[in-house]
Amino acid sequence: MEKTISFAAYCIAILLLPFQCLAQNTDIEWLRSINSTRSSSSDAFMNGITQSTYPLSFAVPATQLLVGYIKKDTQTIRNGWQTVASLGTTVVIGYGLKYAINRSRPYESYKDIIPYHYDTDPSFPSGHTSIAFATATSLSLQYCKWYVIAPAYLWAGSIGYSRMHLGMHYPTDVLAGALVGAGSAFLSYKGQQWLVKRKQRKIKGIVE
Repeated sequence: MEKTISFAAYCIAILLLPFQCLAQNTDIEWLRSINSTRSSSSDAFMNGITQSTYPLSFAVPATQLLVGYIKKDTQTIRNGWQTVASLGTTVVIGYGLKYAINRSRPYESYKDIIPYHYDTDPSFPSGHTSIAFATATSLSLQYCKWYVIAPAYLWAGSIGYSRMHLGMHYPTDVLAGALVGAGSAFLSYKGQQWLVKRKQRKIKGIVE
């Protein structure tokens, strides 16, 4: 399964390469317009948003599973495992794309981009953004209410913006990260639905 996902990531990387090259000039100009508004106070705030990505993303399924098993709530347990699957798929596809495309960080190619700190892994797609959008999309599919969807995507969008503000990613890195995260969540959600229906059909067949 992991090899299949890695191969898919490599194929996606090949398809995205021409788009990445064509968009490079627009990409760096957009990044400069965002990055040039930085100040020490805004840096601290944006870094705080960035740093919320992993704690919140992993707290969501942990809370779902804990509550689900305590209350013996089957649906909440399913939601928790679906979120876990979403995050796992996002990490595999995201890192597969990172090393298949191997795009340099913007501050490595453009000396006028001063990052908040230096990372050593490739730039495309944004890992923080993909994880945030995987979490937001999972919650939005599981709990289809405006008061869940709006704050979830506001938070995920803020993560993406913070990565550009801090000089860590190009806009296309963030866009690709959002697509990878949302796509992974959608696939895991639909995959779980298929498994549940298959299990129900088996049980119904045994009963009959």
